Amino acid sequence: WSQVVSEAEKIVGYPTSFMSLRCLLSDELSNIAMQVRKLVGTKHPLLDTARGFVYDSRNNLQMRGLVVLLISKAAGPSTAELSFQHDMVSGIYSSQRSLAEITELIHTAFLVHRGIVNIGELKSCDGPLKDMQFGNKMAVLSGDFLLANACTSLAQLQNTKVVELISSAIGDLVQGIYYENSKSSEENCLTDDIGMSRWKEQVFLSHSALLAKSCQAAMELAKHSAEIQDMAFQYGKHMSMSHKLHSDLQPFVKESSTDIMAFSLNSAPAILHQEFLGREAWLKQIREPCAPRDNCALLKPPLHRCACVFQQLQEAIKAGKGVTSAIDLCRCHGNRALAALERFPPSEARDALANIVYAVTRFP
Repeated sequence: WSQVVSEAEKIVGYPTSFMSLRCLLSDELSNIAMQVRKLVGTKHPLLDTARGFVYDSRNNLQMRGLVVLLISKAAGPSTAELSFQHDMVSGIYSSQRSLAEITELIHTAFLVHRGIVNIGELKSCDGPLKDMQFGNKMAVLSGDFLLANACTSLAQLQNTKVVELISSAIGDLVQGIYYENSKSSEENCLTDDIGMSRWKEQVFLSHSALLAKSCQAAMELAKHSAEIQDMAFQYGKHMSMSHKLHSDLQPFVKESSTDIMAFSLNSAPAILHQEFLGREAWLKQIREPCAPRDNCALLKPPLHRCACVFQQLQEAIKAGKGVTSAIDLCRCHGNRALAALERFPPSEARDALANIVYAVTRFP
């Protein structure tokens, strides 16, 4: 993955890790960074989010902006609009580079907002209550600051359709995150019947909509046809779906993985396992008690269960059809993303977009 991203960054002209540099060097955000340092020594998730912006070799937080730049270069200039082709650098319009920055700012803002903790579930080892409350305030304010910067830059593009597309993507993100956090009690979490159709809907809202609509918006900025815009949307949608499936599968396909709690009961393999097993049998597996062990650690709410139960669930999912079905679904979305790329002319950028798909659809 890192090699694919590194090669793709060379094609678009500069590392996308510097994409938000203008914002990160602003006086306002420098002040936020100074305030966040006060959280050192606590377990507030905002600290982990901040570290991820500096270096994250596994997930590459700038992936969305990179894809927007690559698909802009793959599509090239539109024959319908020749008046502003002098504005191109490395085959990408300046407005498309601005859009890539906007996409990353929006994604970053929502990552920061997700760093809000439930004060009622804190333990003494997490840090002083006043520091955790301060961390929550910083997560809200700094996330709002990034989102406001993105919206200001979006208005400066002076394209009504692009504003409408990205605004709807922000609305999708809010709705998707609301769905993810709507189940607050243990009982609801265990008995809510989430099928794959609902999983796909929620993942599209919270993970795919921003990238899909940003890819479409990049085509609109270059005045490409409705067909090309739709193909860009389809690539963004299906590539990000396969990326999410690949992420969900990691706890089940990594041979050396020892982290038995690194998966969610709402991940794709678990939901597919439930569909094959049957709902009653799945609930029985979840509620099945385990033999007492000295090293049983309580899971974080809402699942107040010992680690050995989670290990049993992980082993049961591995033994069933959920993992292989999730791999098939990941490859299916990958193939649909590759099919959308066929509408673009052959180029280095198109090859890089295809390599990104290959990177998330190959499994050991």
